[in-house]
Amino acid sequence: MKDNTEQDGVIPTNLRLLLVIEEMARAGVPVTPTEVNQVLGLPKPTIHRLFATLEAEGFIRREMDGRCYSPGYRLIGMVTGLFSSQHIRTARVAVLSKLVETVGETCNIALPDGDAMVYLERVESKWPLRLQLPVGTRVPLHCTASGKLYLSQLEERHLRSYASSAVLTKYSPTTLTQPEALMDEVRAIRERGYSTDHSEFMDGMIAVAVPIMDKDGRLVSALSFHAPSQRLPMDKAIEHVELLKSAAAKLSDLIEAPRVASA
Repeated sequence: MKDNTEQDGVIPTNLRLLLVIEEMARAGVPVTPTEVNQVLGLPKPTIHRLFATLEAEGFIRREMDGRCYSPGYRLIGMVTGLFSSQHIRTARVAVLSKLVETVGETCNIALPDGDAMVYLERVESKWPLRLQLPVGTRVPLHCTASGKLYLSQLEERHLRSYASSAVLTKYSPTTLTQPEALMDEVRAIRERGYSTDHSEFMDGMIAVAVPIMDKDGRLVSALSFHAPSQRLPMDKAIEHVELLKSAAAKLSDLIEAPRVASA
């Protein structure tokens, strides 16, 4: 049986960083260098050096527990670029536009980015009164529908680490600022499969979000809509959950759809 040093020699040097990123993507949750190395079988100093390089260059970021790592801003930027390619974007906007037409409210796609969600795509409603959150806007995890949806995909230990370590800023009278209350809410979201924002980020604005999943059942991004609570009360808003899920399924298909070469 080959030892780790021999296995190390099998992997070309210029592939090692890519293989680390690939294993992190396959895991779908924050991982430690040791967990990744169980697959790669590199010498311990090598795997830690690779992680240090990726962290220093912004491709991965250290989690709050100090041990685990997740994608950094540069890696997320690469994913966003792929997801934003023109042939996919045209189809994606068509799905969002149809949803806006049916629901009557502004719809968004948001990606997780460290301690926030960042808006990738947005189609506005025709209402004169609407919330302005342009593409590229970062919003907090603990008080938005898309952010809490992302938190619901975390393992319990990672959720607890986030809730106990993050600054749970109070944005409105209904913002959840106690770790246990937030965890209870996130667990409820995990059970029902969709998330809500009861004016927690902005007073008087509500939102509903569902996950856009990859072929392995992992959250890639969140699909949501938001509206003034005076125009669309929450009990009416959640009646659109099935429409959201149907649109999210179409968007999931776009992620996996092969590109058709032009004639």
